[in-house]
Amino acid sequence: MLPADHRMRRSADFAIASRGARGRAKRVLVSVAKAPAESLADLHPVKVGFIVPKSVGNSVVRHRLYRQLRHLMRDRLDQFDAGDLVAVRAFPSAKGSTSVELGEDLDVALSKASKKCLEGDR
Repeated sequence: MLPADHRMRRSADFAIASRGARGRAKRVLVSVAKAPAESLADLHPVKVGFIVPKSVGNSVVRHRLYRQLRHLMRDRLDQFDAGDLVAVRAFPSAKGSTSVELGEDLDVALSKASKKCLEGDR
């Protein structure tokens, strides 16, 4: 389970995260927004939000996928800096995927997004 202080709840946070650096894999899209330099004094822990649209499946399918992604992201929190906002969007192709497949796609998408974040810093 993802700790409560790492969960993104505000729609404004989702909007900011969605405009961040993106990395895409077959089943997921990850957007990472780095904390602005002027707000370093009041940094929150990294916050992660999940977007699983109805096109993925019915409620049971969507919630199962949400739980899988939440569990996988818990193990990847140390890849982010304090203040980062991360949005994970599932695609319909994620329906019925195993946790191993989702984990591999998350790793690919995260590496692409982090590479774009580093390029943006230059």
